[in-house]
Amino acid sequence: MLHLSGVQKKYSQRVILDIPDLKIDGGIHWLKGSNGSGKSTFLKMISGIIPFEGTIELDNTNLKKNGVAYRRLVSYAEAEPLYPDFLTGEDLIRFYNSVRKSDPKYSNALIEKFGISGYYKNPIGTYSSGMAKKLSLVLAFIGKTKFILLDEPFVTLDVATVQVLIDTIKEFYQQERNFIFTSHQSPEMNALPLSSEMIAQNDTVCFQQ
Repeated sequence: MLHLSGVQKKYSQRVILDIPDLKIDGGIHWLKGSNGSGKSTFLKMISGIIPFEGTIELDNTNLKKNGVAYRRLVSYAEAEPLYPDFLTGEDLIRFYNSVRKSDPKYSNALIEKFGISGYYKNPIGTYSSGMAKKLSLVLAFIGKTKFILLDEPFVTLDVATVQVLIDTIKEFYQQERNFIFTSHQSPEMNALPLSSEMIAQNDTVCFQQ
C-alpha cells in the first residue's frame, strides 16, 4: 500500500498539492484532472524525483528515511521524456538492468515488444518524440518494482503501440504489479481493469466515488 500523510508541494510559496491523508492499495488507478491540477507533480513526488513536505511510504518503506530502498519499489515514465542526446537507448537500458538487478532477457523482450530494436542503439538525440516515448516505457517496465507510474502514457504513440501498452499493463498486473497513471484518453482506459479513478482537483488528490 502507498500512503501519503500530511503531504504538501509548494512552488514559490504557492501550494500546488495539499494531501492530508491518502492510501492507495494495489491495482490499476487512473488519475484524472485538468491541465495544471498537479497530476504530474503528484507522480514526481511519489516517484521520489522532487522534494515535498510530509510523509510518503510504500509497504512501510519511508521515502525520506530510506530513499534508496523506496526508489527500488517505484518506476516512473514522464509524459515527455528527455534524456541526454549523447546517450543511446542501449546505455539507459543497460543502466536500468544494473540498478534494478534485472535479467537482460526481460528488457530484450520489452525491446521487441515495443518495437525499438531498430534504433535503440542509436544516440537519443536522433530520436523522434514517439521513439523516446517508447524507450521510456521500456525503461519503466524493467525490474520488479511494486508501482509503475505512467504520465500520459498514450500520448505520441501509434495505434499498434497503444495496444501493446494496454496488453503489457494487463500482463504485469497479473504479476501483481500496480499502476497509477494519468490520461486524457478515456477510450484506452476502458480496455483496462481499473481498480479506481482518482481526481486531482483544487490542489488535492482524492478517490472519486
